[in-house]
Amino acid sequence: MLPSTSLSSSSSPDHLIKKPKTPPKLLSPSSSSPDFTKPFTFSLLHPRTCLFFFILFLQLLLLSFSRHNPPSLSSSITPFSISNSSNPNFTPNSICEFGKFFVYDLPSQFNSDIYKNCDKLSPWGSRCEALSNSGFGKKSTGIQTIIPEKLSDAWYNTDQFASEILFHNRMLHHKCRTHDPESAAAYYIPFYAGLAVGKYLWSDYTSKHRDQHCEMMLNWVEKSYPYLNRSNGWDHFLVMGRITWDFRRSKDHDWGSKCIYMPLMRNITRLLIEKNPWDYFDIGVPYPTGFHPNSPNDVVLWQEFVRSRDRRSLFCFAGASRGSVVNDFRGVLLSQCRNSGESCRVVDCGGNSNKCVNGGTSEILETFLDSEFCLQPRGDSFTRRSIFDCMLAGSIPVFFWRRSAYFQYEWFLPGEPGSYSVFIHRDEVKNGTLVKNVLEKYSKDEVKKMRDKVVEFIPRFIYAKPNEGLRSVKDAIDIAVDGVLKRIKDQKEYDYKW
Repeated sequence: MLPSTSLSSSSSPDHLIKKPKTPPKLLSPSSSSPDFTKPFTFSLLHPRTCLFFFILFLQLLLLSFSRHNPPSLSSSITPFSISNSSNPNFTPNSICEFGKFFVYDLPSQFNSDIYKNCDKLSPWGSRCEALSNSGFGKKSTGIQTIIPEKLSDAWYNTDQFASEILFHNRMLHHKCRTHDPESAAAYYIPFYAGLAVGKYLWSDYTSKHRDQHCEMMLNWVEKSYPYLNRSNGWDHFLVMGRITWDFRRSKDHDWGSKCIYMPLMRNITRLLIEKNPWDYFDIGVPYPTGFHPNSPNDVVLWQEFVRSRDRRSLFCFAGASRGSVVNDFRGVLLSQCRNSGESCRVVDCGGNSNKCVNGGTSEILETFLDSEFCLQPRGDSFTRRSIFDCMLAGSIPVFFWRRSAYFQYEWFLPGEPGSYSVFIHRDEVKNGTLVKNVLEKYSKDEVKKMRDKVVEFIPRFIYAKPNEGLRSVKDAIDIAVDGVLKRIKDQKEYDYKW
């Protein structure tokens, strides 16, 4: 049962992407001053002196203006980074050092009513089973012979679009929640944007249908509380449980809703399973997997299990070709995998098979557990849930697009891509490079180091089962909340100085 929210209760080339820089700083005069060729005499009447101060004035003016507009990628604040200590996942139960957040008491039409009407969320049938158990889904079956017996209760067939529900339940019980909005450092909007728009993305619905829930929600928040207008949205955040492109419609006849482009959404931080790397307010969070530990011991047991697993295949690929796509890259990988003999395991997800739905079948899990590496081409968008199913099993991901992970989940994955993954540019594969030959060049020691890094970071991309979290182990929700609160705190401190 979903808890009440009451107080009592664009595709530019990926190689052009640049990571956000640090917060804007006051530039030193030398950074933009003219290149003087003669000795400089400090005089307010000297023409070079006038030019110097004029340039400095323009810098200050532009810097001040940027604080009232969404920062571009080149001027955005550095994302909250996770400490790379020797044992970063296990930390004492600390105070809320970045402040506390207030949960808006939205009308039920924006969350719980959507959840209760799960049989009407998709044109292809009911979503009730997929979203049952407070979003975790139905208990997994058929994997008991593969995983440790003590962990069988921690596995579910979780839907990849369930993050809105998972976050909501946790936020209502979070240690950093406050019931006093005046004392809050941030404001969480428990709106199920992804579930609300899902049924309207297909069939003959109008743009008005796709926009209605988001528009009504924003109007309600603006009129019911003063906090959104007070900060222009900078200290507000919400979870949108789909990819960002489902909320970025530019024209009425295009795909998706225009929720992100609505004026009141301009400065609100948005947690999505795939972000737009150029939008500072988009934060990429992990796709939900099927593993939801009940205790820190469950996490340790799983880490030990996948670290010590005997892997018989060099690499694997689970996916389907796209027959309608010209020069389909997935088809190339499937062909290479099949031609690699016992070095590669294939799980063909084509046809009407449900064995690859939400990664919950024994065949998918066993394939990842038995393989040193797992191939991760882009999905229907740049990311895919399989990335996290693969790493959860201790398999090392092989990427062909940098946007599939490196520029998506900076808060949750290691900062050095080569420490936990392999990157092979897709064009090299298309031009004849064999994936098998590339992977065979890695020594056993190199593979072990990469696997250890993958296993180390497992706690950071899983969603724990208890509503209160795991306390001593920070999971994906804990890291996301810390990250949002920290950057809001940093922003307020920066504004205060100015």
